[in-house]
Amino acid sequence: MDVLSDAIGAMRTGRPYSALTKAEPSWAMEFPAFQGARFHVVTAGVCHVIRENGPTVTLGPGDAVLFPRGAAHALENAINGDGQLVCGAYQLDQARPHPLIDDLPELVHLPAHAGRYAGLESSIALLRNELTEQEPGKDVLVPALLDVLLVHLIRAWFTERAGQQHTGWCVALGDNLIAPALRAIHDSPDDAWTVQSLGERAGMSRAAFARRFVALVGMPPLTYLTWWRLTSAARLLRTTDAPLGAIARHSGYGSVYAFANAFKREYGIAAGQYRRQRATDHHHISEWTPASADLPPELVQEAQ
Repeated sequence: MDVLSDAIGAMRTGRPYSALTKAEPSWAMEFPAFQGARFHVVTAGVCHVIRENGPTVTLGPGDAVLFPRGAAHALENAINGDGQLVCGAYQLDQARPHPLIDDLPELVHLPAHAGRYAGLESSIALLRNELTEQEPGKDVLVPALLDVLLVHLIRAWFTERAGQQHTGWCVALGDNLIAPALRAIHDSPDDAWTVQSLGERAGMSRAAFARRFVALVGMPPLTYLTWWRLTSAARLLRTTDAPLGAIARHSGYGSVYAFANAFKREYGIAAGQYRRQRATDHHHISEWTPASADLPPELVQEAQ
């Protein structure tokens, strides 16, 4: 998987949900703080997004907003006529957000631009149609379209910001030197990566690579490698029955003992205890995707 997909997958805690909302002239609704992410897309009319600590944002047809960390806000109809919105939420684990997601602002505002983000426009149109029509297969299509929409919202924001910033994940993901190293870490977290070998993957000297990585990602390469290994291990503990030995090897640790020590240092709790406490957070994943669907082949085999 790519880095953005991994970042979302590592935080996922269940099925997303959405609704098509009619906004009558006096319509208003409050959305309390939420341990996940919320989005709103105006499909007709004009709405105001009101926040306690931020300016009011006006949304017209096709405009979208994403609250990556579920900040409290309110919506209200801004015209003397009916409006319509697609509203939804994603259940994400905000206790340990991926730094890519943490790099997003409290509110991501994406004004409609005809043809600028064709994938975003198409996913919004498809989702709206599925919510409007009662067609067979809706229960499968809607969660899938919500996942697609989240990726397109974040992708569009990073594309917008990449031309305006010189550092941060929006730049790192498109950087032709750092992006290959990030993909290598995500594709093979079990490899014995060093700053030297990652620098070679980027086609850079060790020192130059380390400086550029820190400047864009915000942490040293091996710090991020360890963070990602343990984050992906935690997801496997929550969502699968894979043995600790298999998870340790997939996470780049030579023994269960080494993995257990590293995991407890990072999370403050033993891996087995973490699995028992957090397994119920993801009990509903099986309703959407088989737990083994995101596992490497060796873990699937050992889990069966």
